[in-house]
Amino acid sequence: MARALRERGLHGVGLAEVLADAGAPKGVLYHHFPGGKTELATAAIAAVTEAMVQRLQALLAAGADPVAALTRWVGEAERQLVRSQFTAGCPLATVALETTPDDQALRQALDTAFVRIRSTVADALAASGIPPARAQMLAGLVLAAYEGGLLQARVAQDGAVLQSVLQGLVRWIESEIPGRSPATPHLPPTPEAS
Repeated sequence: MARALRERGLHGVGLAEVLADAGAPKGVLYHHFPGGKTELATAAIAAVTEAMVQRLQALLAAGADPVAALTRWVGEAERQLVRSQFTAGCPLATVALETTPDDQALRQALDTAFVRIRSTVADALAASGIPPARAQMLAGLVLAAYEGGLLQARVAQDGAVLQSVLQGLVRWIESEIPGRSPATPHLPPTPEAS
């Protein structure tokens, strides 16, 4: 379901397609997800969020530098987008753009996801010496830049769009870390450029 949401969004995918990809009969879906497509989508949102947070935490644990970790994290998303030939964006943004005020379960799942990601980023920034309130604000900008940059790169079919957003964001974050001066991050070339 996460792959389908990433590529086509909630309304662009049918349950028959998801079941066929999983090789599962329809009865299995309603046994495990009595709420049908919406419940399956909320479970996919939770799973994607967990994977995103775990990956970011692993990058932070490996280097303990939030700028390097965020640069790699966003870079990995950009490479995944390019590898998919710009079809696989972030499923959180894709579903969020489709929700209406009536989609309470989806909106709650997305809000929980965004709060969890922002909290992970804010904790990392605060650990680098940025005051907690400022770290929270910057974490909101990181998530907005991540989602917006992926969306713009997907539409433009150009990974450089996301890299440009990342460079500006990294310079800003570096300027906020006590004792650190901003430097232009070295980003790996996109697969097309190499």
